[in-house]
Amino acid sequence: MIDAHRIKNFAALALNPAREAALKLAEAAFQSLDTRAVIRKAVSSTAGELRVSGTTFPLTGNGRIFIVGVGKCSLEAVLELEAILGERIAGGAVIDVRQPEVLPKRTRFFLGDHPFPTENNIKATAEIIKLLSQLNQDDLVIFVISGGGSALLCQPDSHTYLEEVELTKHLFRTGATIGELNTVRKHLSLARGGYLAKQVYPARVVSLIFSDVPGNNLEFISSGPTIKDDSTIEDAKRIIIKYDASHKGETIIKHLLETPKEDKYFERVTNLLVLTNETALQAMADLAPSLGLTATIKDTAIAGEARVMGEAIARALRLAPAGSLHLYGGETTVVIHGVGHGGRNQELALGALSLLTAGECVLAFASDGVDNGDHGGALCDTITGERARAVGLDPVVLLDQNDSYTFFAKVGDYLDTGYVGANVSDLIIALKI
Repeated sequence: MIDAHRIKNFAALALNPAREAALKLAEAAFQSLDTRAVIRKAVSSTAGELRVSGTTFPLTGNGRIFIVGVGKCSLEAVLELEAILGERIAGGAVIDVRQPEVLPKRTRFFLGDHPFPTENNIKATAEIIKLLSQLNQDDLVIFVISGGGSALLCQPDSHTYLEEVELTKHLFRTGATIGELNTVRKHLSLARGGYLAKQVYPARVVSLIFSDVPGNNLEFISSGPTIKDDSTIEDAKRIIIKYDASHKGETIIKHLLETPKEDKYFERVTNLLVLTNETALQAMADLAPSLGLTATIKDTAIAGEARVMGEAIARALRLAPAGSLHLYGGETTVVIHGVGHGGRNQELALGALSLLTAGECVLAFASDGVDNGDHGGALCDTITGERARAVGLDPVVLLDQNDSYTFFAKVGDYLDTGYVGANVSDLIIALKI
């Protein structure tokens, strides 16, 4: 049974059977992504060994265990690791974007900023590097790596974080993919692109990775801090030039960092993918029959311009028979032309709106509960269109202004969840009753 405990405005949105079904599916997705449950399933410990996702790590008599968490899932994961491992944890550090109600007992907590680097993030990252540099070959570090870590792991060498902010904003506005963006980011920090593996060497490492990247390429999740990086400075330069961003980062482009390439830094590193958007998509597909729907997982790595993908999703739904449920996961992009405000999911929903007919519904939402602002995403159907006409809103005009936030705030069809302590990319529900 699905309770409306994540979506705070569930009752206000559930105005017809299609909406109610979409919202129940979203609740099932959120429940499946519970970070602490994922850690409990993946990690166990006995006196002489640590088991993580079926892999055994012997614990030597002199070896210590440290925990390092980075990203939007890291706080909840670290709290659960402390519950499992208790006094066996010798120390650690976690940087997350949420102020905790309960602080970790054996791991230092740092409140970081997102989606852009700050001085605060630099200080927290420096403390993580300081901790890692003091370990020895008998020690074991359990990393928790999740979405949001690229902004949090800020450790510039010869440029300022403000220059990185300007460059990142430009890449966001011009539609760079997450792979392109994080390729550049890997060459801007002494904590991304394998640098944390270098910092912790020669200690043993096991990284528990929560994917928020379409395709689950480990190099791009939080810019791969414990992954050997295949990209080069030249790759980063080509992306900067491709998006005409050199004028935003003239100093940066001269001082890009090469990422560690020596094999020795990665020989004692085990990177394990413990959660992807497929878990959420399958949870929704499993619930579908009880709602009278036949589910199809259409794409786990959807990409492209949000408004265009919204139109494509609505057209595919139009051709489907009644009782169809189409599920998508991934990350679209928004090319900024106007001066409005919004997120990928709200823009996608607004793009779909004009093509929906009676009985059809599209719900697009961020799995972390934050779609570039205080909305978690948006729901749209013919009711949304009627509400827009009643208050004199033209969806096309708001789309051209990239102002999906204002649109859904005025019609009331935004998702209110707040941060949920999970992050596996965006999720899209398209159904027809």
